[in-house]
Amino acid sequence: MTLLYIALALLTLLFLGVPVAFSLAGLGAGLLIIKGLPLAMVAQNLHGALDNFVLLSVPLFLLMSNLLLKGGVGKDLFDAVQKWVGHLPGGLGLSALVSCGIFSAISGSSVATAATVGTVAIPEMVKRGYDKSFTLGLLAAGGTLGILIPPSIPLIVYGVITEESIGKLFMAGVGPGILLLALFSIYTVAYAWATGLHQRQEACSSRERMTATLRAAPTIVLAVLIIGGIYAGAFTPTEASAVGAFASFLLTAFVLRTLTLKSFLAAVNQTLKTTIVLFLIVIGAKIFGKAITLYQVPAMLSELVDVHISSVDGFLLLVTVILLVIGLFLESLSMLLIMVPVLFPTVLGLGIDPIWFGIYFVILIELALITPPVGLNLFVIQAIAGTPLGVVARGVVPFIFIMLASVVIVYFFPQLVTWLPNNL
Repeated sequence: MTLLYIALALLTLLFLGVPVAFSLAGLGAGLLIIKGLPLAMVAQNLHGALDNFVLLSVPLFLLMSNLLLKGGVGKDLFDAVQKWVGHLPGGLGLSALVSCGIFSAISGSSVATAATVGTVAIPEMVKRGYDKSFTLGLLAAGGTLGILIPPSIPLIVYGVITEESIGKLFMAGVGPGILLLALFSIYTVAYAWATGLHQRQEACSSRERMTATLRAAPTIVLAVLIIGGIYAGAFTPTEASAVGAFASFLLTAFVLRTLTLKSFLAAVNQTLKTTIVLFLIVIGAKIFGKAITLYQVPAMLSELVDVHISSVDGFLLLVTVILLVIGLFLESLSMLLIMVPVLFPTVLGLGIDPIWFGIYFVILIELALITPPVGLNLFVIQAIAGTPLGVVARGVVPFIFIMLASVVIVYFFPQLVTWLPNNL
C-alpha cells in the first residue's frame, strides 16, 4: 500500500499544477519527516545531487546549442543538405531530417534541434506545397533525434543516475539514432511520392553544391570534432561539452560572424534559465529518490515484479505502457529522473543490459516530446509556425507509430544498440 500511496500523492501534486521539481522535493521531504528523519538529509541531498563532474556537461552542451541557434547555423546546414537531396521525392523533407540528424550530433537537445532546423525548413516546405500538418509533424519528430543521437543530455543524466559509462551510452545511441532517421526518411519519401502535392526541385549544379557545402562545413566539422573526440578517447563527454561550447562561440562570432553581443547574451540567458530548471528537477529527484529508497519502494516494486511478472518480456511491456501513459503528462527528463531510480534495481535483477535499457528507455521518453498535451516539441513547432496545436498534433501521429516500430526493432535486434559499445 505504501507504494500506491506515494504514487497517488505524486500524481496529485502534478495534476494540481505543482512544478515537477517542487513536487518531487516536497513529497520527498514530507516522506522523510513522516519517517522521523532529520531534514538535514534534504540539505545534504541538495549538495549531493549536483556534486558530479559529469553534470557540468549539461549547461555547456545547452550553451553550445543556444549559441548555434542564435548564430543561425541552421540556415547554412539546411541549404547545404538541400542542394544535395532537394531534387529527390520528398527532398525538402529529407533535407530537414538530415539537418536534424547533423544538428543532433552537436546540440544534445531536442528543443534546440527542432527550433534551429524548423525555423528554416518550415517556411520553405510550406512554400513548395508540402502539407502544413505533415511538415510540422516531421519537424517536431525530427527534433526528437536530439536526445538520442549523441551527445544527449538525457543519456548523460541516465549515466549519472545508474553510474553507467556515458561514453558507452553515447556509442549505443548511434545505431538506433540512424535507424530512426532512416525510418522517418522512408516515410517522408513514400508520403511525397503518394501525394505528389509538393513542387519538385531541380537538381543543383556541382558548383552550387560545393559552395553551399563549404558554407556549412564549419558546422559539420564541429559535429565531427565532438563525436569523433569522444569516440577516439581524446576527451571525456564533459571535456567535449567545453570544447564544443568554445568552438561554437568561435564559429558563430568570428567565422560566420552571425553572433552579435545581443544574441550572445540571449543565448547565455536561455542557457541559464534551462539549466536552473533542469538542475532543480535533478535536486528534487535526488531528494525523492532518497526518500523512496528509505521506504524500500524499489524493493517493493522488484517484489511485485517477481510475484506477478515472471519474464523480462512482461517487465519491458509494463515499462513501455507506463512510460507511454505518463509521457502524456510529463516531459522527458522528469520521466527519466522519476522512473529510473525505481526501475533500475529490477532491471539489474532481471539481468537486462543497463546500456541497452538506457537506449530503450530514451526512445520511449522521446515520444513524450511529441505527444499532447505537454509535448515540448509540439509547442516549439507551434510557436515557430504560428498555427493551432491540433495541426501539429495531427502531423506527428504517423511518426509516433514509426517510433513505436523502432522500439520493437530495438527489442528484437538488441545488437543495434550493443554492438558499437561492445566493440569499440
